Amino acid sequence: MTFTYSVTARSRANPDAVYAALVRAGTWPLWSPIDAVEVEVGDPGDPQRAGDTRVFRTGRAVSHERIVELITDRRFVYENVNGPFRFYRGSVELAQRREGGTDIVWSAQFAPKLPLSGPFWRWYLTRFMRRMVEGLASHAEHNRP
Repeated sequence: MTFTYSVTARSRANPDAVYAALVRAGTWPLWSPIDAVEVEVGDPGDPQRAGDTRVFRTGRAVSHERIVELITDRRFVYENVNGPFRFYRGSVELAQRREGGTDIVWSAQFAPKLPLSGPFWRWYLTRFMRRMVEGLASHAEHNRP
């Protein structure tokens, strides 16, 4: 069975500032609940590209994610390549607001490995990702990588 979540935020920053934070893994601990990050190749402060794998640590949890699609200033798509999911594909969609700033929609489709755990994961991920999207929106307003 497949589950989804979707969370949104508005940032006063333009899409290029939001996108710049997304593609630089090193910024993620600054604006999210993530404690630490590594990249498979390169420096976490440099922009990553499609195909790159990033390792996030939050407490004792470790998440390996591969970037699968990037559209400059518009879309960031990734897949979880380990953990409690048989399938997990997330995306961050950015839309320029007519009056300035950016609408951010962070969503995913996933299938947990453990039967009957889907509702728990949807609840948990919605809460966790709400903190992510709000932190991203705020960070982009106040910082440029």
